[in-house]
Amino acid sequence: MPDHTEAHTGAGHDAVRDAVLADEPYTGLVTDSEVVYRGRVWDVRRDTVDLGGSTVVREYIDHTGAVAVLALDDDDRALLIRQYRHPIRSKDWELPAGLLDMTGEPPLDAAKRELAEEADVVADRWNVLVEFASTPGGNNEVIRVYLARGVHAASEAFAREEEEADIEVRWVPIDEVVQGVLERRLRNAPLSIAVLAAVASRADGYASLGDADQPLKRGSWLTRPLDGHGSASGDSGSGSGSGADSEGSGSVQPQAEDSAR
Repeated sequence: MPDHTEAHTGAGHDAVRDAVLADEPYTGLVTDSEVVYRGRVWDVRRDTVDLGGSTVVREYIDHTGAVAVLALDDDDRALLIRQYRHPIRSKDWELPAGLLDMTGEPPLDAAKRELAEEADVVADRWNVLVEFASTPGGNNEVIRVYLARGVHAASEAFAREEEEADIEVRWVPIDEVVQGVLERRLRNAPLSIAVLAAVASRADGYASLGDADQPLKRGSWLTRPLDGHGSASGDSGSGSGSGADSEGSGSVQPQAEDSAR
């Protein structure tokens, strides 16, 4: 009897190879979920997941998601800001950005707000540039980066405080920023991804840009209360984690804090 295994496998590989390369939405069966630490900005959640052949326990940062803005002027200069980031003990160059922690606020509105608050500028043209999961093995944050053009000064300056009080703003040619990324002088992830994506898109006449108001698929992972005053009853996590949700290990009442992004 002829063996068709190789031919069948080859056809299957061809189909996979010819398919559009894309992440596959998939949700493991969560049998238990609890907040083990309630933070000021984000939480640490512990999920028990049934993968069919095995059960695993995974702890991760439960995040609100975020937006960032790559603003370009008519000379292809990118607007960068520099501020202190305590976890990495650095004043890093980055993009204006902020958390999606306001209930009902569309991502585009959040991006416009952050650009005005952190750099005192507004923009006339907006598009979605790129989206990415910042650390899929350790948190559920998804960041959308907008490309903003037609940039001009805001009608009034924003009063900044905490780390944002000493923000430095600089316009830098985007190709110079890319060189800084490639030479490992600039290490901020949203900045690196955004400028590399923008230069790649520019080469194709920005054909890859998305509509500014397209929905952001953040998924069902938005389980922590928003606006800094949620309660355990508002937590949509499944399982028997209600005790940890209300008290938490090292519990701290959550507070909205955009400077964390």
